[in-house]
Amino acid sequence: MRDVRPPAVAGSWYPATRARLSEAVDAHLASAALDEADACPRAIIAPHAGLMYSGPVAACAYALVHRCRYAAVVLVGPSHFVGFQGVSIWPRGAWDTPLGAVKVADSLAGALVAESRNIFEHPAAHGREHSLEMQLPFVARLLPGVPIVPLVMGYQQRDTAMVLGDALARAITSYRTRNPGDVLLVASSDLSHYEDAATASRLDASVVRYVGALDADGLMDALEREPRHACGGGPMVSVLRAAAQLGGTRARVLRYADSGDVSGDKSSVVGYMAAAIW
Repeated sequence: MRDVRPPAVAGSWYPATRARLSEAVDAHLASAALDEADACPRAIIAPHAGLMYSGPVAACAYALVHRCRYAAVVLVGPSHFVGFQGVSIWPRGAWDTPLGAVKVADSLAGALVAESRNIFEHPAAHGREHSLEMQLPFVARLLPGVPIVPLVMGYQQRDTAMVLGDALARAITSYRTRNPGDVLLVASSDLSHYEDAATASRLDASVVRYVGALDADGLMDALEREPRHACGGGPMVSVLRAAAQLGGTRARVLRYADSGDVSGDKSSVVGYMAAAIW
């Protein structure tokens, strides 16, 4: 079916069977610190590398949505393979996963498209893209039956990130008047790529600082000065901006790590961060 997006990296980046994927996700969640005192977050930031590498960090963010109830989940990630201006939305149908199909929240998707001409259908941007797909094992496992809105950002320019953040806030505000429950925002991003661990930690420190301060403008400034900071910097800016407009007042970085913590190779790593906004 044209409106069902098939998995692109199942069997390579994460297990392709329900049993093995459930086992892997549950193991990462069991190892993540779960702060029961925290309320359900408005937004989270999670990495999108192969599950064995970034799963331990992503689980620290997703552990906070355990037992939470959401009307929808909005996923915002970068485009790694297709260059374009604006934001590509998958507005209807479902995304298939080994844990079952995850439906698209078509009414919220339609509200977003109505908010900005920068948000439009561009199916090719989703074909090979893993940045959103790597969030789905956690979403499908922890929030079964909750629909998603998949958004892939092309060129991560300031105007694109800011306009998307504003559109998200307006569309979600309108959506919540007609649907009980909150909407979870998810920004998908890895941090610096292929630096040694010490350099990666130094580069990533500014992203960690601005996210922890809930400072979308400061993060955008830092990304413009040094694009190596993050592959999904634009999506992070959009989600931080939207979360603040929706009433978010505090953020916390839950964990920082790099791929070398799993591979043992600290000479060339990818940085990972988990964060939440309330």
